[in-house]
Amino acid sequence: MDPEDLPVINNYLEACEPLSSEPRLSRLHFHDNQRKVDYVLVYHYRKRGAHPGHGSPGHSLAIVSNGETGKDPDAGAPGDIEPGPLDALEEERKEQREEFEHNLLEAGLELEKDLESKSQGSVFVRIHAPWQVLAREAEFLKIKVPTKKRYVIKSEGSIAKTFNEILQKLSAPLKPRVPEHSNDRMKNLSYPFSREKMYLYNIQDEDTFFDNATRSRIVHEILKRTTCSRANNMMGINSLIANNIYEAAYPLHDGEYDSPGDDVNDRKLLYQEWARYGVFYKFQPIDLIRKYFGEKIGLYFAWLGLYTSFLIPSSVIGVIVFLYGCATIEEDIPSKEMCDQQNAFTMCPLCDKSCDYWNLSSACGTAQASHLFDNPATVFFSIFMALWATMFLENWKRLQMRLGYFWDLTGIEEEEERAQEHPRPEYETKVREKMLRESDKSLVQKLGTGGTEDAEDDEDKLTWKDRLPGYLVNFASILFMIALTFSIVFGVIVYRITTAAALSLNKATRSNVRVTVTATAVIINLVVILILDEIYGAVAKWLTKIEVPKTEQTFEERLVLKAFLLKFVNAYSPIFYVAFFKGRFVGRPGSYVYVFDGYRMEECAPGGCLMELCIQLSIIMLGKQLVQNNVFEIGVPKLKKLFRKLKGETEPGEADSACSKHPEQWDLDYSLEPYTGLTPEYMEMIIQFGFVTLFVASFPLAPVFALLNNVIEVRLDAKKFVTELRRPDAVRTKDIGIWFDILSGIGKFSVIINAFVIAVTSDFIPRLVYQYSYSHNGTLHGFVNHTLSFFNVSQLKEGTQPENSQFDQEVQFCRFKDYREPPWAPNPYEFSKQYWSVLSARLAFVIIFQNLVMFLSVLVDWVIPDIPTDVSDQIKREKSLFVDFFLKEEHETLRPTEEPARRSQGASRRSGGSPAASPVPSGRSQPGSSTSPGSQHTSV
Repeated sequence: MDPEDLPVINNYLEACEPLSSEPRLSRLHFHDNQRKVDYVLVYHYRKRGAHPGHGSPGHSLAIVSNGETGKDPDAGAPGDIEPGPLDALEEERKEQREEFEHNLLEAGLELEKDLESKSQGSVFVRIHAPWQVLAREAEFLKIKVPTKKRYVIKSEGSIAKTFNEILQKLSAPLKPRVPEHSNDRMKNLSYPFSREKMYLYNIQDEDTFFDNATRSRIVHEILKRTTCSRANNMMGINSLIANNIYEAAYPLHDGEYDSPGDDVNDRKLLYQEWARYGVFYKFQPIDLIRKYFGEKIGLYFAWLGLYTSFLIPSSVIGVIVFLYGCATIEEDIPSKEMCDQQNAFTMCPLCDKSCDYWNLSSACGTAQASHLFDNPATVFFSIFMALWATMFLENWKRLQMRLGYFWDLTGIEEEEERAQEHPRPEYETKVREKMLRESDKSLVQKLGTGGTEDAEDDEDKLTWKDRLPGYLVNFASILFMIALTFSIVFGVIVYRITTAAALSLNKATRSNVRVTVTATAVIINLVVILILDEIYGAVAKWLTKIEVPKTEQTFEERLVLKAFLLKFVNAYSPIFYVAFFKGRFVGRPGSYVYVFDGYRMEECAPGGCLMELCIQLSIIMLGKQLVQNNVFEIGVPKLKKLFRKLKGETEPGEADSACSKHPEQWDLDYSLEPYTGLTPEYMEMIIQFGFVTLFVASFPLAPVFALLNNVIEVRLDAKKFVTELRRPDAVRTKDIGIWFDILSGIGKFSVIINAFVIAVTSDFIPRLVYQYSYSHNGTLHGFVNHTLSFFNVSQLKEGTQPENSQFDQEVQFCRFKDYREPPWAPNPYEFSKQYWSVLSARLAFVIIFQNLVMFLSVLVDWVIPDIPTDVSDQIKREKSLFVDFFLKEEHETLRPTEEPARRSQGASRRSGGSPAASPVPSGRSQPGSSTSPGSQHTSV
């Protein structure tokens, strides 16, 4: 009798000794060397009366469901000890685990686990899904699998084909050496798995027909829906982990990534061709990433790769714009006028008492540096980047559709709806608490009124009334966090003002006041942003938990929105201040605006605030990327891994010395960091996307630094997923979800922001207005004098005049940057006609720029189809090919059953049988017989 036909009975064997007489061939199988480990559950146990730190001697044993009898595991157990509170809790958890594992066996899964032979320790429950379970669940989940039919993907036109072949040859050294890239012109027809249509599939080996990611996904679906009545009817492994009944659950990696020898697995291949910094120049093996980690992670790396490649043209244009600024410094007339000492523009003091009058020519360096980023080319670059963002999003939609075609993601909506059926453990707990709390009340209502279906439905779910306290806490907390961010920005402003005033008192530091204050303030902003980023991430998670979303997808979407809002405000509020508010509320000489007694509001440098905006943006962007990459993404995981390793070494009785020399794969994977989702990776890139697009008019080199960062980021994330994280569950999804909407929103918002940066922050509009309205010869000669107003120094307030002025000449009038009437005008110091002309031109530019760029973006969106034409044609062609293939396979399958029927009918006709001998009506077959489509049997 075949052992597989026997009932499953657990037996107990030495874990360090193989069940089979053969040596262990793989650390990915049960001890019989045959059944593959598809999933692992881990729990920590503590025996009755055991105290932490006291282990008991003994050998580690294993429970194996292999269809053989075994001995009693409790034989020789120690005598009864009076149970304590912890013992009772441990006993309850043990019973819940036993019931859950029994239910898994009932579902057809096979288990192997360590015996609890020590006083305390961790136990690994290995799960194997036999073919019958895989086939049943694959049919239930409608998993698409390749059929026997392979077809050639239709080539493009002759010109496109020739160009593609040349491109393929040129890019050959950049392609990773993985099997998926060997032949991309052939594709298998895919069809949802069906046990009734097994003839459609090329099943050569049942153990390898479903890849490891699919097998673990099937087991995870069973784990998610298996209930445990002893644990208040909790559904799924996630609920049990949340209640500390199990500690972890994860699929196994395919082996070690750095194992010596020639044996190659997918993990090792990914490490060699993708997750090393030495292969930074190669394309990503997206198909292999998707095969190993699933579609969700595959789409993230495909998106990151496309984003990084799109940064190349924007970086080139940004460098050209910067070089144009460098090349035209000497030709910039306003800079020349500012640097010309013969002009002798005597400027008003920058602070009260301690500051003296000064010459504008002393700010020559600042003016020339501002021209690098404040020149006509930046306007062109802003338009280009707005269209670049639209092009990027359109190309991503096309790539997403192409990957969806090759990865068979069409019709995945049903799968996503099925994923919505599993409520989160926290939601189940709240519903259970609500039902217990209102059980007496509901009973009275049912007895008094007969009850209603609506009341019963409300008991089984959380209504808006149940969530109202959580919503109120969310609203108040988010407002508080935003107010906290603004308060910190204001605190830095106060620091800048007070520090500038303090440094101005000292002659030695007076000359470098602006540089010192700007640099230190930006560093303070950077440190605060990095700290608040971590705090806001934790707060957003806590606030989302308070809302108690029903499903994981809803939880993730709400978490993303909150985290993005808080981190967006945190990262960009200092930059918004410099771009749009600094220097706008200074006042004028004789009527300055004071923050505190004696401290004037800070004003922009003589060359404008654009240079300071550039410094602020570059330091925050570069510092954020460097610190996050080196500290948070490299340093922190290494420290956590070291801590877990030290904890494992000091914890008693965890592993037998004989087994510890050759750790199993589940032991190695358990020591890795748990996978917590893609939100941090996406968030980092989305914030960077904002730096690249929102203020690109002030910093054309932003795409260059983003590109350099992303080249490292791709390999850093790859190394983290391959070497430092447990293998994630394979999740099928057709798009990147809410992140695309956020990207689209940032792209549209960037048009408005860049319009205001050019119009308000830069001198582009004032120069145009002067050149075409006030210049005598149509040039910018005299522009600097035009932008400076006069002030009679005798009208300075008492106590604000410079003390012990060292200025070379007697000053009667000083100049300040603003459009105001001179002291001798009928309305002195009122806004002049030029001010209103420039203001109206700025508003007109914002409207024209915004509408023009939006129109061009819509035009690009309309011109580029979301679905590539060749993919659309291939999808239609695939449908017709599948119909032909299906009919052919069904006809060949049914042919053996038709032949005997035809021979018997021929024999009856030769023997002169009557119609009564073959009472089958025309066009209909006898019950129990099978006919192929289109065939008819006619009785004679």
